[in-house]
Amino acid sequence: MPHLKPIKVISVVDEEPTVLQNREENQPLSPMARMFHEPESNVYIVTMIGFKSKINPEVVKANLEHSLLKHHRFSSLQVVDEKIEGGLKWVPTKVNLDDHVIVPNLEPKLIDSPDKFVEDYTSSLSQTGIKMSMPMWDLHLLNIKTSDAESVAVLRVHHSLGDGTSLMSLLLACCRKVSDPNEVPTIPSVTKKIDSNGHSKGFWPYLLFKLWLFWNTLVDVVMFIATALMFVRDTKTPLKGELGNGCLPRRFVHRSVSLDDVKLVRNAMNTTINDVMLGVTQAGLSRYLNRKYGQLNIINGLSERNNNLPNNIRLRATFFMNLRPSAGIQELANMLKKGSKAKWGNQIGYLIFPFTIALRDDPLDYLREAKVAMDRKKASLEASFSYFLSKSFLKFCNKAASFPSETTLWFSNVMGPQEEISLYGYPIAYVAPSCCGQPNGLMIHVVSYANKMTFVLSVDDGLIPDPHQLCDDLEESLHLIKTASLLKDIN
Repeated sequence: MPHLKPIKVISVVDEEPTVLQNREENQPLSPMARMFHEPESNVYIVTMIGFKSKINPEVVKANLEHSLLKHHRFSSLQVVDEKIEGGLKWVPTKVNLDDHVIVPNLEPKLIDSPDKFVEDYTSSLSQTGIKMSMPMWDLHLLNIKTSDAESVAVLRVHHSLGDGTSLMSLLLACCRKVSDPNEVPTIPSVTKKIDSNGHSKGFWPYLLFKLWLFWNTLVDVVMFIATALMFVRDTKTPLKGELGNGCLPRRFVHRSVSLDDVKLVRNAMNTTINDVMLGVTQAGLSRYLNRKYGQLNIINGLSERNNNLPNNIRLRATFFMNLRPSAGIQELANMLKKGSKAKWGNQIGYLIFPFTIALRDDPLDYLREAKVAMDRKKASLEASFSYFLSKSFLKFCNKAASFPSETTLWFSNVMGPQEEISLYGYPIAYVAPSCCGQPNGLMIHVVSYANKMTFVLSVDDGLIPDPHQLCDDLEESLHLIKTASLLKDIN
């Protein structure tokens, strides 16, 4: 059983807390961190963690003192100071854990549907913020058995503290392998490959690639600016919300599928896991919208057909990308090391990714189309441009910047630990991170954990009243694509 003995975070945080704290003491927030305070981008990361046993709040608090609170941003206020650049700075403070660790008094016997209760509870967190008079994070511990966990913790962190890669790295630093409680989790890392046609293949192939990179970047930047200025807008669909819905209540749901199934498709189609998940998402969105348009046809007195989709639907995602040298989760020690290229914070760019909404006879066509679109985006510097533009806009113009609000959804993909892990001695059943406060009505986040891949949906409650149906469509789409890939191998 877990006990009160603290589980320490990896050595760089324990051995050099003063150095780390002094490095950011009274330092201004970065431009990207400040952007997450803008009205249309006041975003919180909400991470649901399911455990395989009940959790003792006192054990969690004792360990937080020696892990999470060692990180300066989790023990610092964001203080208004008009004399510094951006008007906000980090100021260390004494943290009262009773203000941050919330343990509601639950009577499980009186709760008819524990899954619905946790869903409603997490949704309620999207309707409130965290006061700036305290470090902007809190942890909610729910000792209630659900269909896929014995208890649930909900960690809410303001996005100004760091991006998904930073926070996942910090979480993993607080965890240990279930198979070996003394070992930190294995951290997946993928080296980014930008140019496979390098100097080794000669001058002309290299020059042609650079010209192709320049052209793609130019086109993408023009479309990015046109979208940001609202000259180019997505088609109004049942998934497209109105502007300003970042303040509306969100509902968070998740659905896990087999990572082995995803890898099977990846190997059969000679592609990447990211391509597979984009293809599955494209297929799932097409199935969901086809059903919705069929229902609208019936309401309007028209007959429902096999294909109810309008022609030429423009549906795009604001696709978030980690701009660090390694595409995977970073070791926390490396991220906090002075001069490291893998820096803590919001080191993210974003690009506008087009989904093709249509019904295909061959389910593998969804994957082929998604791969072509992503391969083209990889031969572009759009994500780096968006990061540079956001930083420059805030730094030199001193005006509000926000994420494009004319796309239909946000999409993010983060690799998690490769084996089962425990947090402070409690084995984890699943990890489901998402966001609230974004200007779009839908966010799809994909995260891997051990042998599972989990879709996490954050939806505008009024726009998408049936998020579980969308989860069903995503799961069924993976099944159809997997079946088609197996048949392809047989033929």
